[in-house]
Amino acid sequence: MTTKVQWKRLDGTIGQNPKPRHGHRAVAVKDLIIIFGGGNEGIVEDLNVYNCATNQWFQPLMKGDIPTGCAAFGFATDGTRILVFGGMVEYGKYSGDLWELNPIKWEWKKLKPRAPRTAPLPCARLGHTLTYADGKYYLFGGLANDSKDPKQNVPRYLNDLYALEYKGNNCVWEQPMIRGTPPTERESHSCVFYRGQIENRPKLIIYGGMNGHRLGDLWSFHLDFSQWTQLTPSGLGPQPRSLHSAVVMGNR
Repeated sequence: MTTKVQWKRLDGTIGQNPKPRHGHRAVAVKDLIIIFGGGNEGIVEDLNVYNCATNQWFQPLMKGDIPTGCAAFGFATDGTRILVFGGMVEYGKYSGDLWELNPIKWEWKKLKPRAPRTAPLPCARLGHTLTYADGKYYLFGGLANDSKDPKQNVPRYLNDLYALEYKGNNCVWEQPMIRGTPPTERESHSCVFYRGQIENRPKLIIYGGMNGHRLGDLWSFHLDFSQWTQLTPSGLGPQPRSLHSAVVMGNR
């Protein structure tokens, strides 16, 4: 089935456009698209907001404990709070910190989540995904640096899965008991939350990434059963890729 897609460039925006960059992340909260971090000539820590209703860019005045700039981090929202996990803060140096941004007050706060009962805290990493789904934030995969010398890089690809439960002031990482064979280790993949319109079952859908070469496989993680399943859809699929993005629209 072929779907007609039409792109439209947004010209005539009000306010100053963000500087060119890559490795940044974006989330939507109501009419606002909130963009943080990334870099071009060095990593930046600015936060830019695009108001879809007014076609306007602005940089809010930030408060609180503002994080340093980072790239290739996890960025997710439940609609009222935005969380940032990990990312590259300088060459060879990755973060394992967790931050919260209040998009009403534009106030940052560093969080200190408890570790799972049976596992350590998630290690510092980049290229992972952080996805909000059914009341929890799910962290999957990424790339760690096992070198103790920040000038050296000993890459280690990851396929671990963590779930963060954040209610009130209680912030705890969990590591689900997994069923099925998980995807191979990877970074720079995409991950979306999808609830089927027919079966009404919550799932994470993961596509692609890289672990030394580009990947083109498709996986689902069933949240009710903590089960991984590799998907083999019919039709002509995309070429293997990494550093892409994905969103859910209806049942697609």
